[in-house]
Amino acid sequence: MIDTSQLNKREYSSFGRKIKKQLIDKNMTAKQLADALGTTPQYLNKIIHGERSGEKYIEAIKSILDIAA
Repeated sequence: MIDTSQLNKREYSSFGRKIKKQLIDKNMTAKQLADALGTTPQYLNKIIHGERSGEKYIEAIKSILDIAA
């Protein structure tokens, strides 16, 4: 029998892992971050999972979440 629990599980990009850690550390939701960036939570999710580069948001994300370069 196939274990279907892993079929739809997506991995975070390396930058996405940093984003998720800082969101937790700052007690902030992804929606709050997306709102601060002026984008949608869905687009932020694609950045976190490496499906979009999010190039125009990278510096703002780093600034908001205090992520070192």
